[in-house]
Amino acid sequence: MPKSTLLSSRMKKYAYRDTLEIYQDIPTSPDGLTLKQVETMREQYGANQLTGRKNDTLWYRLRRAFINPFTVILFVLAAVSLITDVLLVSDFSRNITTVVIICVMILISGTIRLVQELRAKNASDRLGRLIHASVTVKREGVLIDIPAENLVVGDLVFLSPGDRIPADLRLVKTQDLFISQAAVTGESAILEKDSRTSRYSEQLPIIQLKNLAFMATTVISGKGEGIVLAVGKDTLYGNFIRPDSEGSTAFQKGANSIAWVMLRFMMILVPIVFLVSGITKGDWVESFVFALSVAVGLTPEMLPMVITACLAKGSLSLSKKQTIVKNINAMQGFGSMDVLCMDKTGTLTNERILLEYYMDILGNESAKTLEFAYLNSYYHSGVRNPIDNAILACRTMPKQENVYAALVKRFQKADEIPFDYSRKFVSTLVTDENGMHELIVKGDIGQIFSHCSFVEYQGKVLPIEDSGFDNVTAIVDEMLEDGMKVIAIAHKSLGAQDRIVSADEKDLTLMGYLAFFDAPKKSAAGSVQALKKLQVRPKILTGDRAEIAVSICRRVEISVDWLMTGSEINQLSDEHLRSIVEQTDVFAELAPGQKVRILNALRENGHTVGFLGDGMNDIPALSEADVGISVDTAVDAAKDIADVVLLQKDLTVLEQGILEGRKTFSNMIKYIKITASSNFGNMLSIVCASAVLPFLPMTAIQLLLLNLLYDALCIILPWDNVDAEDMVTPRAWSGKTLGRFMCAFGPISSVFDILTFLFLYFILCPALCGGLTYTQMADSAMRAQYIAIFQTGWFLESMWTQVMILHLLRTRKVTFLQSRASNPVLLITLAGIVAFTLLTMTPLAAVLGLTRLPLLYFGFLLLMVLLYMLLTTAAKRVYQNRYHELL
Repeated sequence: MPKSTLLSSRMKKYAYRDTLEIYQDIPTSPDGLTLKQVETMREQYGANQLTGRKNDTLWYRLRRAFINPFTVILFVLAAVSLITDVLLVSDFSRNITTVVIICVMILISGTIRLVQELRAKNASDRLGRLIHASVTVKREGVLIDIPAENLVVGDLVFLSPGDRIPADLRLVKTQDLFISQAAVTGESAILEKDSRTSRYSEQLPIIQLKNLAFMATTVISGKGEGIVLAVGKDTLYGNFIRPDSEGSTAFQKGANSIAWVMLRFMMILVPIVFLVSGITKGDWVESFVFALSVAVGLTPEMLPMVITACLAKGSLSLSKKQTIVKNINAMQGFGSMDVLCMDKTGTLTNERILLEYYMDILGNESAKTLEFAYLNSYYHSGVRNPIDNAILACRTMPKQENVYAALVKRFQKADEIPFDYSRKFVSTLVTDENGMHELIVKGDIGQIFSHCSFVEYQGKVLPIEDSGFDNVTAIVDEMLEDGMKVIAIAHKSLGAQDRIVSADEKDLTLMGYLAFFDAPKKSAAGSVQALKKLQVRPKILTGDRAEIAVSICRRVEISVDWLMTGSEINQLSDEHLRSIVEQTDVFAELAPGQKVRILNALRENGHTVGFLGDGMNDIPALSEADVGISVDTAVDAAKDIADVVLLQKDLTVLEQGILEGRKTFSNMIKYIKITASSNFGNMLSIVCASAVLPFLPMTAIQLLLLNLLYDALCIILPWDNVDAEDMVTPRAWSGKTLGRFMCAFGPISSVFDILTFLFLYFILCPALCGGLTYTQMADSAMRAQYIAIFQTGWFLESMWTQVMILHLLRTRKVTFLQSRASNPVLLITLAGIVAFTLLTMTPLAAVLGLTRLPLLYFGFLLLMVLLYMLLTTAAKRVYQNRYHELL
């Protein structure tokens, strides 16, 4: 039976059983589990982790560091060398050097990556502790807060507004509990849940059972208690998740496109090298080993490690700038982001809004309107919002504390229907000392007016006339145009009725309005301009009325030439919306699902989209964006789902994140493009040399060593400087231009490789070997010396030119004069050239098939490097003029 079917059967079984039966069957109790039961349940049902947290285990990181396509090739090379150089030859001819060196290379490469992985993990753990989700449970009769991952089946969980439900639960107690199931159903509707035993039905899906709550859904309002029925991968949400799946992310798509470019070059060059070398040398086993080494040489071996180092370094830098990067791959998203969608409240405007006016229907000051609004906000069990906070602050006014204390004492809460984004208002039912019930409704002016049949003025209740809404707009429009947020208050007497449903929200009596001042931040206009300079287009997606959005956006210089409301968006097809989102920067009166539609339209148009949000209504959009950004003051569910958390809700902080993301991107792309093009040039040289030389221009072990040594130097690239010009525009993370770059600059190195081949073969080698060329020699020892001199000469030329090309192509400017690498990069690369040159003069050189060269050769080498730099600089200028970019 499929796992999802088993889960559905188990959840339904408990939905149809009474609470006492469930306690006995699991087993647990109203006092929760004992510590012994906790361990038993964890062993039986597993931990509350969606992927088993295998990414956090040392074994997984060891496996990922040492077992990847590149090290597999090295393993194959080592195995082939073991067979050909040790097992199939006589004792006298056995040579285990190649096998040992390859194994050392694997060990060094894997260790370097493992160390970086562990550093990144430790940094992520430190940052994660700042935003770690916890849950309240009862164990052994005591309420305690524990990490959500420590939950086990049978735990008794307590729910509050804003909580993200941590496991699949059977509810046993509820109080006005309303839950958003968007995470598992995709629907933005808010559902009321209760603890009553469901009536048996085979056809009813478990998602519709009111006494069940599911992992990843969110508590909008009310309270509840539930018994954990399923955890981790056994939950409904866990069935949707594919462990370690990143295939849908922009980062992984870009990485895949880069890998495919390299693979295509490899599939062309490697067979050619194998065939040419095999035909010309006659040794097919050696040619096979050499072709495999070409495959390794063509691919940047340290690519995963360098990318990880860049991302980790960028995320740690941001942690010092009030920004926590939860998902390390989001660093690249920062660099690629060209559209930032955000709500205006707390981003463009201050987090705290002020109550300015409380009025009757004609705009006169009305204490009764404020008192009814106070009761509604005081008893509203949903997540507190700035409007509620501003209303509740009125009790701090002079001589008002006793007034509102008496008001709350006089009226007690009976029931409520929480705010949702289709109704756009919240209803609270209160009862007085006489048992009479009053329904108080607070929210959007238009929505509330459509539910009103009467108005109240100076104690009189009058029916609404045909021109009623015109009278409303005459009162509030001027305040809306000034950027004020205005809401309506209505009420209705329900007598002895102590419960309410949505059908009761009609024939209301409109009693007045509240106006709030939502001033722009002083830094908002400057921050918006900074985003525009970085070519990140800000777009406002708000649930507020259009007039308010227009007023605020004008003050911070966001274009309001085009504005769309939620009702207008509903009339558009997806194709039409894709066109509209390119022209429009302000969207108002939106529901959560409409925000998601806008984000999808932008992404389908090819944009990399960030979304900044902090409320319950922002959760669907945060999960849909390429980079979900929240703030430290956001509801837990929003912080939990976001990729990035700002410790300060200010666009200035976000600007720093974008710049750091682009710096990270630039340093990653430097390694990928420069190394790939340089390696391509070397492999192209090998194809040419293999066709005409009577011996291999470089042995497999020398080629692998060259590649490893160069890659080891590139580990310092995350600490390189980045030109300001390279951080001005967003950059796409893909392999689209990689092939073009490789073909433009790779063959340049081949030109100088061939000149070096000619110099070595016809001048230097004969000069040091008795004046004869290789084919004229009969002595095997002299031939071996000839080959060693040739291979050492090309080994050094390849190393010197590869390091220099790193400096030449890292910038659009003139290298060393207009743009200089960072001191660590300069120091490490210079030290690398010196160390690898001295390597040819040590006893280890003979083991590697290398030898000491005369000073004459280094004079030639300096000339080749100088000419190579001049030609590459000229090619760089031509490339930039043609394609208007370099990296």
